[in-house]
Amino acid sequence: MATSTDTTEADARDRADMARLAAGHDAALNDLMERHATPVFHFLCRMLGNEDDANDLAQETFARVFRSRASFRPGAKFSTWLFTIAANLARNQIRWRTRHPNLSLDAENETTGEPLGQSLPAPGSSPTDAALATERAAAVRAAVQPLPADMRAAIVLCEWEELSVAEAAEVLETTPKAVEARLYRARGILREKLKRWL
Repeated sequence: MATSTDTTEADARDRADMARLAAGHDAALNDLMERHATPVFHFLCRMLGNEDDANDLAQETFARVFRSRASFRPGAKFSTWLFTIAANLARNQIRWRTRHPNLSLDAENETTGEPLGQSLPAPGSSPTDAALATERAAAVRAAVQPLPADMRAAIVLCEWEELSVAEAAEVLETTPKAVEARLYRARGILREKLKRWL
């Protein structure tokens, strides 16, 4: 878990890199991508349930950071701005999928032949622990995927990405109360679906 000092230093680095990027130092984008590409990719994987779409949208997220570099407010928190871009892209993709359904949310990873969730890192110190963790993670993913997009986004941002309710509200362009309500409803649904694991 990052300390507040680490977070403050990371925010300062992000703001400095955005200032460099806005000043024409395109290489600053590489530094931002090095720090944030993996969390953005994992966020998009959890939102979309499809590795290929997540990869495409992660790239598009950073392309938009580059194109919008002049509009970044110097006092703003970069990670919140970044996740707002990624969340908007994910919502657009989910809406597009609703109108053009043709992909399974449990699609196999073409490289490994396993479901997407199997390729995300799972904790565990023994094979038994790893197997249980994998099964539990699959059950959680299966329970989260059918949630309405607004509830799924709130759960992913607050539980997996560890954003505060206020930060999630900013990313989702809503109020903290609305995020709390979505979390409450989503947790109730998940508690019911995941009784076996609780």
